[in-house]
Amino acid sequence: MTKTSSMLAALAVGLMTSTAALAGDVRIMWYSDGVEGEVLKDLLDRFMKENPDINVVLDNVSYSVVREQLPVQLEAGHGPDIARVTNLKAQSQHWLDLRPLVADPAYWDENFGAQADWMRPDGSNQISGFMTQVTIAGGFANKTLFEQAGVAIPGDDATWDDWAKAAKQVAESQQVPFPMALDRSGHRLSGPNLAYGGNYIGADGKPAPLDEGTKSFLTKFVGWIEDGTMAKDVWVSAAGSTYRAAADDFINGQLVYYYSGSWQIPNFSTKIGTNFDWVATGSPCGPANCTGMTGGAGLVAVKYTKNPAEVAKVMDYLAREDIVKEFSERTLFLPAHKGVLAKGLDFKTDDAQAKAALNEFVTASGALSEIARKLPGWHWSDTFYGALVTRVSQASAGEMPIDEAFKRIDADIAAKVKEAGQ
Repeated sequence: MTKTSSMLAALAVGLMTSTAALAGDVRIMWYSDGVEGEVLKDLLDRFMKENPDINVVLDNVSYSVVREQLPVQLEAGHGPDIARVTNLKAQSQHWLDLRPLVADPAYWDENFGAQADWMRPDGSNQISGFMTQVTIAGGFANKTLFEQAGVAIPGDDATWDDWAKAAKQVAESQQVPFPMALDRSGHRLSGPNLAYGGNYIGADGKPAPLDEGTKSFLTKFVGWIEDGTMAKDVWVSAAGSTYRAAADDFINGQLVYYYSGSWQIPNFSTKIGTNFDWVATGSPCGPANCTGMTGGAGLVAVKYTKNPAEVAKVMDYLAREDIVKEFSERTLFLPAHKGVLAKGLDFKTDDAQAKAALNEFVTASGALSEIARKLPGWHWSDTFYGALVTRVSQASAGEMPIDEAFKRIDADIAAKVKEAGQ
């Protein structure tokens, strides 16, 4: 790339993610796991017909842009007007308080109050936005491969070891390259860490050093990568804390058991079709419990906007009960809206497997541990997740022993805490 083209590319990114400067413009930074970007565009087109004085610009970007570029923009006091974000708590100082701007703050408190603390500064009653969906981490099994191998799918109380044993049997029988895979994500590692008795939160509310529960699963996990039980490429083909999913391997029938989460359901429904049968499994059990992790993506207003009134109007529209219901039914997402959940949803799919999977994740939400429910609203969650991914990847690649990775994780987190002046 020439110097001129590099400058033009950088300018394009800057223009795409900069705060809207024109009166009436509202720019949204959005990423998609499945079809949700298309659904949102349809809803926003209807909004603009009803509100011709407000022009909404939807920037569809990759998740890595939200993870890696948006924080840089925010620290510089720039960014979009609204963004879809998963790292909600640690960046909450950048979110706009919508409480004085929305039409009915009590409506927001009633329907989105359960997750409001996930995205507001500690100690405040700020309305920053709402969850576009609540997600639950959990597993997916290629049912067809299990049936062809004559191996029973492990039951609801099956352990991680049970799944590893069964998945290896199936992979060997059917000559499939990957028995198991787990997304390159600290959030995804955290479900099994907690199931093995791990707890990241110290008595003072700050990060605790890695405990024996967490070390126990991470040691097992790296061992599985070394012996081929767990897909290695997912963890060693990226640097730092970069996210990588293994969804394509599952969709292509190359993976027996995939630990990801409920957000994959629309993706699988669209792309797998009738190629093979698949089922959601909840989370495997560890010695402590059978928890997964909860979380999700929040749609938040950014306080550097030049058009806060227009931003609030867009947010009020997208948070409306009928709009949340339609968005959730069309995207196959589990909504956060209390009223929508109470009245029930009619998911817009003829895919019986997808509907069954959604119900499985609703059931799995009841198995979440207390710590799993706390972590989305904990300030240091993303710091912990990032250190886990970086160092576990290095151990998985053979760059350092797992015990050295443990020391580096603790040191990385301690440095971040110190850097924040705490």
